Amino acid sequence: MTSLAEQLKRLALPQSDPSLLNRSEVASLLFSSKEAATIDRDTFFAMGCTGLEELIGIDPSFEVFQSSLFSSTSKGLERSVQSKAVNQQLNKNISLFLIHLSPYFMLKPAQKCLEWLIHRFHIHLYNQDSLIGCVLPYHETNLFVRVIQLLNITSPTHKWHWMDPIRKPGVPLARGTVITHCYKDLDFMDFICRLVAKSVKVFSECPGNSAQLRVLLVFYASTIVSALGAAEKITDAIISMLLPYIQKGLKSSIQDYRAATYMIICQMTVKVTVETPLVHSLMLQISKTLSKVPSLVRDGLACLNLLLQTQKRDKLGKKPFHYLCRTPELVTLLQGLSTDYDISPLLHYLLPHLVSTVMKSDTGKLAYSITILLTDGYGKCCSYPVLVASAIKIASIQLKLVQRSVSAFSFLVFPCLSLVNTRSSVMPVENVEGLFVGRYPKALESVLEKHLEDCTDEADQNLFHQFISLSLSCGKYKFLEDSDTSLLLSLNHPQPAVRVLALQHLKDIIESSKEGFDQSFIEEAILDRLKDDNKDVVMSALSSLEIFSKQVNPEVVVLSILDIFQKADLSKDGKWYVLERAINILVEEEILKEKKELLDEAVMRLLPFMVITNANSKSSDWKMAVCLSESDLCSLHPLLKGWQEALEEAIKSSKTAELIEVANKKMILLFSKNMTSGDPSLLLPMVDDLILVAESESDSVRQKVTTHIIGSVLVQCCCNTQMKESYFSVAIRVFCFLDKKIKNLRSCDPDEVRCNQLGEGIQVYCLLLTRDVCFVLVSEGVHMHPLCLTYNLYFLEKTWWNPESLNQDGQDYLHLLLGLFDLLVCGAMVLSFSFIFVKFKVHLKDSEVLFKFLSILWTYSYNLSNQLNYEVNAMLQTQALYIGYALLESQTCQKKKQLLLPSSPVVISLLINLGSPVSEVRRAALNCLHSLRGIKESLFHPVLQHLEQKTEEIISDPKYIAQIMETLFEELETQPKQKSQQKKLSEALENILDCVQNPIFPSYITRNLMKIIHEVHGEITKPFFAALSDGMVQQKLLKVLFDLLLNCKNPLCAQTISSVFKGISVCAEQIVRELEPPGKTTSLATVQQTRRQKMQQQRKPQDAELAPETSHFSWQRIMLILELLQHKKKLRRPQALVPPLFNLLSRCLEPMASEEENMEYTKQLILSCLLSICQKLTSERSKIPAGTLDKEKFNVELIVQCIRISKMPQTHHHALLLLGAVAGMFPDKVLHNIMPIFTFMGANVLRLDDTYTFQVINKTVQMVIPALIQAEDSDLSGSSGSVEEVVIKIIRVFVDALPHVPEHRRLPILAQLITTVGGDKFLWVLLVLLFEQYVTKTVTATSSTEKDAVLEADTAFWISICCEFNVQTQFQSMMKIIQYLTELPENKEGNHKTESDGQLFNVECHSDKQLRHFKFLSVSFLSQLLSSQSFVKKVIMADLSLLLLKDASFLPRLLEEVLHYINTVASSVEGNVDKPTAKFWRVLLSKSYDMLDKVNALLPTETFIPVIRGLITNQLPSVRRKAMDLLNNKVQQRTKWQKSQVRLKLVPELIAIAQCKRKEEEEEQAINRQTALFSLKLLCKGFGTENPVPFVPVLKTAIDLISSEKEEKNVMGSALLCIAEVTCTLKAQAIPQLPRLMPALLKTLKNKKELVSNEIYLLSAVTALLKVAETLPHFLSPYLLDCLLQVVRLEKIVLEFGPSSQISLRVSSLKTILATRLAPRILLPAVMKCYSEVANTRKNCLVPLMNILKEHIVSMEKEHLISHQSELTAFFMKALDFRTDHAQDDLEEVGKTETHIIDCLISMVMKLSEASFRPLFFKLFDWSKTESALKDRLLTFHRIADCIADKLKGLFTLFAGHLLKPFAETLNQVNVSKTDEAFFDSENSTEKSCLLLQFTMNCLHKLFLFDTQKFLSKERAETLMMPLVDQLENTLGGDEKFQDRVTAHLIPCIAQFAVAMADDSLWKPLNYQILLKTRHTSPKVRFAALLALVEVAQKLKENYLVLLPESIPFLAELMEDECEEVEQLCQKTIQQLEVILGEPLQSYF
Repeated sequence: MTSLAEQLKRLALPQSDPSLLNRSEVASLLFSSKEAATIDRDTFFAMGCTGLEELIGIDPSFEVFQSSLFSSTSKGLERSVQSKAVNQQLNKNISLFLIHLSPYFMLKPAQKCLEWLIHRFHIHLYNQDSLIGCVLPYHETNLFVRVIQLLNITSPTHKWHWMDPIRKPGVPLARGTVITHCYKDLDFMDFICRLVAKSVKVFSECPGNSAQLRVLLVFYASTIVSALGAAEKITDAIISMLLPYIQKGLKSSIQDYRAATYMIICQMTVKVTVETPLVHSLMLQISKTLSKVPSLVRDGLACLNLLLQTQKRDKLGKKPFHYLCRTPELVTLLQGLSTDYDISPLLHYLLPHLVSTVMKSDTGKLAYSITILLTDGYGKCCSYPVLVASAIKIASIQLKLVQRSVSAFSFLVFPCLSLVNTRSSVMPVENVEGLFVGRYPKALESVLEKHLEDCTDEADQNLFHQFISLSLSCGKYKFLEDSDTSLLLSLNHPQPAVRVLALQHLKDIIESSKEGFDQSFIEEAILDRLKDDNKDVVMSALSSLEIFSKQVNPEVVVLSILDIFQKADLSKDGKWYVLERAINILVEEEILKEKKELLDEAVMRLLPFMVITNANSKSSDWKMAVCLSESDLCSLHPLLKGWQEALEEAIKSSKTAELIEVANKKMILLFSKNMTSGDPSLLLPMVDDLILVAESESDSVRQKVTTHIIGSVLVQCCCNTQMKESYFSVAIRVFCFLDKKIKNLRSCDPDEVRCNQLGEGIQVYCLLLTRDVCFVLVSEGVHMHPLCLTYNLYFLEKTWWNPESLNQDGQDYLHLLLGLFDLLVCGAMVLSFSFIFVKFKVHLKDSEVLFKFLSILWTYSYNLSNQLNYEVNAMLQTQALYIGYALLESQTCQKKKQLLLPSSPVVISLLINLGSPVSEVRRAALNCLHSLRGIKESLFHPVLQHLEQKTEEIISDPKYIAQIMETLFEELETQPKQKSQQKKLSEALENILDCVQNPIFPSYITRNLMKIIHEVHGEITKPFFAALSDGMVQQKLLKVLFDLLLNCKNPLCAQTISSVFKGISVCAEQIVRELEPPGKTTSLATVQQTRRQKMQQQRKPQDAELAPETSHFSWQRIMLILELLQHKKKLRRPQALVPPLFNLLSRCLEPMASEEENMEYTKQLILSCLLSICQKLTSERSKIPAGTLDKEKFNVELIVQCIRISKMPQTHHHALLLLGAVAGMFPDKVLHNIMPIFTFMGANVLRLDDTYTFQVINKTVQMVIPALIQAEDSDLSGSSGSVEEVVIKIIRVFVDALPHVPEHRRLPILAQLITTVGGDKFLWVLLVLLFEQYVTKTVTATSSTEKDAVLEADTAFWISICCEFNVQTQFQSMMKIIQYLTELPENKEGNHKTESDGQLFNVECHSDKQLRHFKFLSVSFLSQLLSSQSFVKKVIMADLSLLLLKDASFLPRLLEEVLHYINTVASSVEGNVDKPTAKFWRVLLSKSYDMLDKVNALLPTETFIPVIRGLITNQLPSVRRKAMDLLNNKVQQRTKWQKSQVRLKLVPELIAIAQCKRKEEEEEQAINRQTALFSLKLLCKGFGTENPVPFVPVLKTAIDLISSEKEEKNVMGSALLCIAEVTCTLKAQAIPQLPRLMPALLKTLKNKKELVSNEIYLLSAVTALLKVAETLPHFLSPYLLDCLLQVVRLEKIVLEFGPSSQISLRVSSLKTILATRLAPRILLPAVMKCYSEVANTRKNCLVPLMNILKEHIVSMEKEHLISHQSELTAFFMKALDFRTDHAQDDLEEVGKTETHIIDCLISMVMKLSEASFRPLFFKLFDWSKTESALKDRLLTFHRIADCIADKLKGLFTLFAGHLLKPFAETLNQVNVSKTDEAFFDSENSTEKSCLLLQFTMNCLHKLFLFDTQKFLSKERAETLMMPLVDQLENTLGGDEKFQDRVTAHLIPCIAQFAVAMADDSLWKPLNYQILLKTRHTSPKVRFAALLALVEVAQKLKENYLVLLPESIPFLAELMEDECEEVEQLCQKTIQQLEVILGEPLQSYF
């Protein structure tokens, strides 16, 4: 679209929208456009009013629109014709209504209202913005899309074009799209903001309606906030656009609007940093309007906080602070905010102003804001302390997180600090500081510490110290006398002495109870120093603690003292007395007696210090241990009871060297005794505590000794036989502890151990630990713990040790045994193995118990529940199996027999392991089993023996054991063995199954055992069934199975029977017995019996009722057997089933059976079984061996009868499939019944539309038809002809059924049929039958209007059938169809052939018309097929060589057949010329030729030429002509032939045809010769350029033809066209032929009569001359004059044909070529000679000659024009005398000729320069005067002057000065009012004089018109004035001529003359002279004068006012003129003058 179009479109008004003019479609929201067009306006109005009433019920504010938009007057309002004001008011109402409507848009009433507005007010065109604003919040709904689809927004420049993509698909507008467009298009963002502002304004006027804004405001907030978030950068433009709306939002009292504004501010401030003035402005606005909406005060404060957090906070002023102070409950709100958010940014701003205001104000002049802030609920003003407290309260809002509040707190403290010096505040600073210290010491300290770090100036430091020393409460900051720093800093001083001094000072403070020190400070100081590294400091701290301990939490004291021990290093002497002091303090704490947990912790942490690790009595270790033993701890804790005495005894009784060992032994014994003899409930916690101590990660000697002692204590506890209740719990804990220690030791790197000197020690220690583990379970005297003994006895009684059924103690015992075994096998050293094993065997003394234990180890890994809480990994399992193997090998035979008993778990456990996923486990288990194989008496011996043979397989495959078990027990059932072995196997199986069922076995054993035997089945198997040698047993078994199946109601049972039956191999005779009715023992085996059965079937129904067989016949049982049988694969001799199945089928078809119950399913089952049997018999070989199945047993008639009787499609399908299978076995039987089958298919099956039916048809066709072909091959059918007839009948059945077949099934069915019967043989048959069907049935059943469409559809279908086959098949079929058509008689009467049933088109049965229609349809179809796209595509893709081979040359053969048929049809055309059918035969011949063309189009070029050559030499002229036509078509297709393919040998043969002069058949020959010449022309055009030589003879032949006088004109015409083409192609090679060609060609053109009579002949001749002139223009000079003469002669002939005819165009082209392609030196002489010849004889030829010359001059170059100017001038002087030479001729004709001569002259003049033209012009001027007698030259000259003036316009004034006087004289000389003499001497003098006047006045008019150089001077004006005015009196030529001359020439000339004067002094005489003529006697002159007067006035306009006074009297006279016409004209003139001058003139008359 151009930019102008865009602008116009933008400016177009909505009322010009084309959709408003469309009445067939109307815009609508609720209806489709076409539905809406059918609804009238009243309906829409009623709908809208209904919607409005419903809306008023919801919202009364809609009532105002009832009288405007929804009034009855609005029905007739058409807004496109209303005024601007009305439309503006209407738009205002609509906009307001849509704002009100928006909240209810999704409701139906609102949509009804919108429908009315769209229909009546076209709001989708006029109010698009308002409409979109109404629906935009709902952009994610489908209704929104419906509204957008109403809008015309397709233009790319449209404001809403970005929504256009959703219109077509109709999908909602995605939110992401809206957000993206919002930040990219600020106009859209502004639109949303304006929409919201306007809506808020509208709804704020309606109180209580703010809720209606919720949808819009939610959309506003989410869109704008999301857009700001999504924008990469928020620009100044966005901010400046949003600020006005933010301001409106902050001022609004609508809650949601303000909330949305807060959100936008927050999003904006987070994304961009703005200038400080803007921050200040926003703060001011927010704080100013904060309390306007009380519910959003908290949100406003949060918004302020975020604003201050993200923006610069300096220079924000105090105004916002004052507004904030007015906010009620400010402190409460801030407290609430602080719990969730960091509000320090707001406090940063608030606190300095608040503190400053508090400090600087006095009591009477408190700021109003502060008063409001701190006034209590009763309006009383608070005192200063309260005020300060409030300030502090605000500051401390966040004291829960001190770090975050420090910065804010500093803003509170530093103003106070700054006031220290000035003392200007009305409240003492000490009080403020006291308040801080008292309430928030931590925060104050942090602030002061930071300030001190930043304080560098000494004055500032002094001020700071002064500040902190103001109050007693700041004592910790006072300087100590002994040190030069404060107490606080002294306590943390780097020098220990200073710290000791500070602690001493602190002790004094505590003792003196000085004020100014809070307890938390003292407590923290003491506890911190207790952690000191210096012992003196710690001692001093302990001293302070003793005094201050009552004020400290005693638990904290205890833990702090215990922490001292953690850091103590007793290796350095001197520290122990600190610990002694600490112990003394610790023991004194009463809490240890009260809180047991604390005492336990203290004892456990001090226990390592009680251990004697140093025998030196002076060492710290020794002193510490003694000190602890003497302390009260030993008496407090039960574990330590008696330790003081025991240690003293050890010291006394032992030597120093043995002291450590003796003391520690005593400790072990004492502790273990205390633990076991004490409170049992304390035992387990104490054990846990001790283990925790022992597992401590310290590497010190004390810790290692402690760990060893604790381990020994615990082991000793376990050895105590008195302990009962918690024995196993303790043992488990101890075992885990020791086991962990051993494993840690083992995990040491062996290399490290080897290199380490301690390696040997580690081994020894490991051994000791292992021994300890053993002692856990076995006492030192190798006796079992009583509890262990109890469980040992329990286990001895049980077959299986089942962890699932044990109690907790039993599970713990097993856990310990498993762990001990793991320890034994995994890590015990060889030296200690025997010792440990001895200990272990105490528990497992008996081998039976041992193997029960091992069975647990072997199988526990399969236990998923893990009740023992122990993991037996594959390694341990394998080790246990190998140990078991070793033990088994050492057992005696008797023991092994015991282990192999069913009561022993050994075999079962080992069997389970054979299915383990770990191969090594399977190997070890096999080893164990192999060790037991020698006991033959065992019932497991056969199993073990079998396993031994499959060792490798079991090891390789974990699932193989299941197969072994299956095989083993199948052998038990099938293979005959010794009874003993069978019994053993059976018992073994029973034993295993018992294990599965026995509840004493663990579930995991049962589960894994089931895995092993899951393949073992107890059902009837194939081997089992085959093993039953007696057939009767098998028979009985089958009978039982079938009976069970009949009676069972369990689906699982039925499924099992089915699977059993599938698996066994059955003989068919056994099934036959089950199928036969009771009492009947024989089956039909002979032909006679079969026939007898047929006879019985034909008996009456009542006879059948008497049959005894049916009495006990169970069809249900038969059906169940058949169901099993139809999929049975293992069936021997299946052919035995055929007779009984046919017998059953016969019974099914009996009427009684059909009446009793529906037998269709039974029939299907029987047919399916028969089909299955056929498939079995033919599966391996194509034919059944002789004797296998008797042909007579296959009752095909029964199957056909089944098809006929049944109505079920499924039954038909089964029967047809069976017939297909039978056809392969017994084709002759099927052949006899074939037609009933296919007749039924055509009548029934083909009509069904489902895939299964389609497959059945295909299978039937595929199986039955090949059987027929096989029958033909084997001569079973007698003769091949009969088979073909049958196939034709079958095809006819399908064709007859075709109209009833579903359309999409037709093609596949027919394609399958023909593919099966053989496309080569029968495709043409199908096509012929389809044609016959169309001719005989389709045409009669179709209406005349639909025939063409039906034929087109059928033809397309036939073509698609053909294209299902290859090209060769299609070509063969076409040839056969053509042969068939050739064999058909001409008409019905001519048929004398005998008819047979297999005939395709029975002529006798059809009418003549149908026969003709059949032929025509066949030929038409073949023609269409040959040109169809799909067929041509197949030809292209096919191998052309296959189509052209000699033995299979399909294309040439097809061409011959077509030509042969054409000859046949041609002869019929000749024979039926005079008959009514003549037209049919001509049309058929035409169609045949069309078919020939299509075959020709398929011919390859290399084949085409030889074929055509053969056809050209054919005897028949029609064939020769058609061959040439084929050639012409081929050449015209512009096929790209290769040079080798262009066989130009055709040229001589075509020349021969062109030259042929046979006397006979002259007309036919003439046509052929024309065709031959046309062929030569096309060949020359196509190939002559590359190979011109062969076409020279063509040119000669053509010249000969046109040279002959007797030649037929049409042939000559073709020859001329041939000449044209050949000459154009040969170019220079045609020059030698010009001497013969041109004369003959010109001679042809001279024969005018022949040219006129034959247009084509004329056109051919002109074309020939045109092509010769175009090709060889430079060689035409000898013939140029004749050419010109002939061309100019043609002009008159050409005029008869019209300017647009081909002849006119060709002649024009010829003239142009002659005028432009020849040099002037050649053309000009010829033109002049031509002029001389035709000037007198053929004057009408001068016009074309002058046109040629004119065109030549126009195209002539300037140099040539100059060189030939004199020659041309002389010629024009001669030519211009044409009027003089023909003075007596008709003036009009002479004028026409002269016009072309002058035009020619003008064309030369226009190319001349001024210097060249001036002499020529004056020469012409002189020429016009040379001979006075030749006045006709004057006429010519005046005309030339007029034409030159017209062309040169203003330039002509340069040459016209000499013309005025002669022109004036001429005007006077031809004025009859002045002279009576005739100007010309000839008879027509008057006419010539009139022409002269006309040319003169026209020339003068143009001269005046184009005068821009003041050419008309006063003298020249006076010269011309009177001659011109006097012409008003010149009535020369009569009244009519006078009137015409005056109005058309004279008056315009006079008026323009007045304009050219341009001088009022000359206007007056001119006007006066004209007025004088109004007094002439002749009314005509007066009339003319009035006309001239008006024309002059119109030209001069207001300038005529000066001439008006003198005109009035003359006009007054004329008002009373005697001539009525003059009087009327005068009145009209006065009126015109009034209009022209603008003044009324009536007053002057």
